[in-house]
Amino acid sequence: MNFNIKGLYLALFFLIPAFMQAQVFDPNKGCVIDNNGNCVSNTLLTAMPFLRITPDARSGAMGDMGIALSPNSNSMHFNASNLVFSEQESGFSITYTPWLTNLNLDDIFLLYTSGYYKIDKNSAIGGSIRFFSLGDIDFTDTQGGSLGTGRPREGEFSLAYARKLGDNLSASLTGKYVFSNLASGQQVNGVDINTAKAFAADLGVNYRKKTNIGDYKGELSIGAAITNIGSKVSYTRDNLVKDFIPANLGLGSAIRLDFDQHNSLTFGLDLNKLLVPTPIASTRLDVNGNAVPNEDWDKDGNDIADYREKSLFSGILGSFGDAQGGFKEELKEIAVSVGVEYWYDNQFAFRTGYYWESAEKGNRQYFTVGAGIKYNVFGIDLSYLVPTSVIPNPLDNTLRFSLLFDFSVFQGD
Repeated sequence: MNFNIKGLYLALFFLIPAFMQAQVFDPNKGCVIDNNGNCVSNTLLTAMPFLRITPDARSGAMGDMGIALSPNSNSMHFNASNLVFSEQESGFSITYTPWLTNLNLDDIFLLYTSGYYKIDKNSAIGGSIRFFSLGDIDFTDTQGGSLGTGRPREGEFSLAYARKLGDNLSASLTGKYVFSNLASGQQVNGVDINTAKAFAADLGVNYRKKTNIGDYKGELSIGAAITNIGSKVSYTRDNLVKDFIPANLGLGSAIRLDFDQHNSLTFGLDLNKLLVPTPIASTRLDVNGNAVPNEDWDKDGNDIADYREKSLFSGILGSFGDAQGGFKEELKEIAVSVGVEYWYDNQFAFRTGYYWESAEKGNRQYFTVGAGIKYNVFGIDLSYLVPTSVIPNPLDNTLRFSLLFDFSVFQGD
């Protein structure tokens, strides 16, 4: 346990709005700059970012892509409309992901369980539970006095229904309840902290068709999903300002080549963009290069950034054109995931991928590798992340694993 690091994590979360006010936007460069005039990251900020963590080791080994991959129970996270195309009648999986292992923290982890059942050939239901634990933290006041011990934790409960709209097209609707208890019962600057709660929904579509690609048989899949469309939340009892949860638009494609009855290869690509307002700097440079107040930051004069006061749908719809740097900055908000998966005899899998995010929007960039094995009712997937940028990742050099179960094997017997 290292409560100093974890305490810093929580403190940074509650102080982020204050940090944003200190930024300066340079219209000529189209970016937020530091004291040396260099562009710096202007990351999109949300509450409950754990909802966007890739929960399973298979996709974790393929650059965090999965919107159009062949279906399994973990499709609940990416695009539940895939479930109805499953060749198995039911399935279940559980994934354990250690968090911040590079910092020798052994009590922070993400646990994800999911499952599905095909009602008939045209419909399926699914469910998932996500639990993110931050371990034990000793809270102290500004003088170092003890305020007790807490167990920050966050969670999600989801139910989905997927249905075919045709032989090759499906759609899904997922409802979810989410909560984030970071420091409930404590105070920050005299303000009481409570548990943030929200209801949200996912919408997904998938087009999947068997096809011939050159001399090989295969399958083409195209998918789209809007996830975490939910109410804004607040961590304080005054509720003066509420924060967006990480609503996201994802577009994905995958193509599988079956070389023969034993060997197949899948290529996949995902594009993701958060549907939340882009932060606006409180200060900008004028034509003479002097820092002046940014009139777009607080037009109503209530000392609260206008982008934080937007309504849910105003924030979602406006997220495609609200960046200070214009369309060029909007494009930088798109994260790219590419992945490759090789299967031998439908029993042994080898995977790799790459995740890329603009340096001005978080700068997360990393390679991923992994493997999988499947035998009868049981399967296991492993993944490992290799960072390629200077920005540390909580999963740096971390091995995570998923266990999968195919209960339809027993039903067939």
